[in-house]
Amino acid sequence: MAADATESINDHCSIGDLAREFDVTPRAIRFYEDEGLLSPRRDGSRRVYTKRDTVRLKLILRGKRLGFSLAEVREMLGLYDSAPDERPQLEKFAAALAARREHLERQREEIDEVLEEIRGFERQSKKLLNARGARRR
Repeated sequence: MAADATESINDHCSIGDLAREFDVTPRAIRFYEDEGLLSPRRDGSRRVYTKRDTVRLKLILRGKRLGFSLAEVREMLGLYDSAPDERPQLEKFAAALAARREHLERQREEIDEVLEEIRGFERQSKKLLNARGARRR
């Protein structure tokens, strides 16, 4: 495998190496490749991943963990690839983070309301059980 002038031999890894480094399956990596999010070079039938692919996978997994869709991740990666500076990407990412946070805060409020309702039903149920238990004695 020949190295580019800008990349050392240590900047390349196999799909197995990448999978181990990020604790994902090779199948997941191939899925991201099929989705156009990763584009490793080929050395015969072997996939060769560069530092760029490693950074992209890190961003994909971070986006997934934060709850972004693959379409949103793809859009942010597209900005990253096309922007001469980071400002457009950072603005888009900041806006996406704010929207995601607001969505999660609304969900948390809804969950808190449901939990309070459940606590109320639990208290009522326990009172009824205690009252019925006292009558049977």
